[in-house]
Amino acid sequence: MDIDTIFKRLKENESLARKFHEIEVSILTILNYEDLFKRLLDQIQLKFKVPLVWLSISKESEVSRLAQQLSTHETWRERINLIEWQDLVAITENRMTPRLINTNMDQYSRIFPRPSALRIKSVALAPISLDGNLIGSLNQGDYSSHRFHPGLDTYLLQQLAIKVSLCLSNVTAHEKLRFMAFRDPLTGLLNRRALDKAIAREFSRALRYDRPLSVVFIDLNRFKQINDTHGHKTGDAVLSHMASILMEEKRETDIVARFAGDEFVFVLSDTSYDEADHFMRRISNLFDAPVRIENAMISIRFSYGIASTQTDTFRSATDLVKAADVHLYAAKYGTNHPVGGSGR
Repeated sequence: MDIDTIFKRLKENESLARKFHEIEVSILTILNYEDLFKRLLDQIQLKFKVPLVWLSISKESEVSRLAQQLSTHETWRERINLIEWQDLVAITENRMTPRLINTNMDQYSRIFPRPSALRIKSVALAPISLDGNLIGSLNQGDYSSHRFHPGLDTYLLQQLAIKVSLCLSNVTAHEKLRFMAFRDPLTGLLNRRALDKAIAREFSRALRYDRPLSVVFIDLNRFKQINDTHGHKTGDAVLSHMASILMEEKRETDIVARFAGDEFVFVLSDTSYDEADHFMRRISNLFDAPVRIENAMISIRFSYGIASTQTDTFRSATDLVKAADVHLYAAKYGTNHPVGGSGR
């Protein structure tokens, strides 16, 4: 190798090292998932002119659970894919060293972003960890089979993956604190503090754009009896089960929170009174049969009350919630609704 070639190679390596360093510096002070993921992926794509850069995260990881609860940015939906743990182990070979792949791409297509999966001809996979445990991979894909071929030096890529893993540990600690500040620790739903802010925001938006807003107040029936008969552990499990159903059934724009005790609240934007009532009747039907909770068959029954800006005039978001609570009381104690009911 002549001297000019050596100097050229040194300059290329120096340039690569500088770009990796700039990316590392740009993410070191970030303390939330949304900004970390977006900055990291954007910077890699920009500095290295890579067509596709994305993250694969294990569905079972703490990062996945927290990020889905806290993140709303398009980055999470478009450039991060959740994969099964066994798939992550398979693509990384359960090692923390980067892999460069340009053959048998079909074997890895399940982790590729859609709709580009069929066009990817080579990929660089850099495993990332949280507190020493494998939780995902930082991926770069190219439409050329020559871009990432086995034999290339992956030292700098591995160092970047280590820095990303360290950042993840720091960010996760901060995101846990943020989660606990606005979430109910038992059910994972928004807590009363977060609910008050969310309703105030949605109420202002409904007034500004003259759109309907409905609030549903939900209260479990005979919950004290469940606690007295089966114990508080079973009672907590019933609340968690109820919360999981509400989360599964809600639309992306809906807000659901644990108000207090066995009370829950739905905030349904752009939803009329009749639409909210239809929605709640559908949820009520899901509780027709008893469910096994903590080795006991439990019949979960609830009542609900609906208040809507479409049917009444309210001066504040607080008045809207109070009205839903009043309708709940009427439904629970004033009429015969064994599963759920509402009052105007």
